[in-house]
Amino acid sequence: MRKIIAAINMTLDGFCDHTAIIPDDEIHQHYADLLSNAGTVLYGRITYQLMEFWRTVLENPTGNKSMDDFAIVMDSTPKIVFSHTLKSLDWKSSKLADRDIEDEVLELKQQPGKDIFVGSPGLIVALTKLNLINEYQLCIHPVIAGSGLPLFKNINDRTHLKLINSKTFNGGAVILYYEPANEKTTNH
Repeated sequence: MRKIIAAINMTLDGFCDHTAIIPDDEIHQHYADLLSNAGTVLYGRITYQLMEFWRTVLENPTGNKSMDDFAIVMDSTPKIVFSHTLKSLDWKSSKLADRDIEDEVLELKQQPGKDIFVGSPGLIVALTKLNLINEYQLCIHPVIAGSGLPLFKNINDRTHLKLINSKTFNGGAVILYYEPANEKTTNH
């Protein structure tokens, strides 16, 4: 059975804001390696549309090896997009989900292949509520944003996690790898 892995960048104060962080070459390389080992990446509409930026880098390389390499991997990685408003996608490695997130993810988990990564805050929250995430890879950047979209917005149940690994980057970012400890309690 394939694992569902939530992998996302965030600020030290818990916000998912791509404009608040500046990934360096080392982080781009880390995510290029991660995606090259992904069977599929799940995105919501907003994150998917942000990721389309990498198509422009593919068409017009920047000259920065880590960014250009990431664009190549991003282009070839299969993507499933959950959206109520998009009717079609023209990125060859992408398709729209045709079922609700729970049914889609449960079927994907049963298929053979590489792990499934989730890269959108809303999908991470939805899958956390459904108890379907097997691992969290939270890349914490040394930035305090002060405001923005909190990663775990609208989570009402306490979820205990177990730290299974960590990785520190030269620029000060840290990835914390967690798996659920299988203890959920409802907060009232």
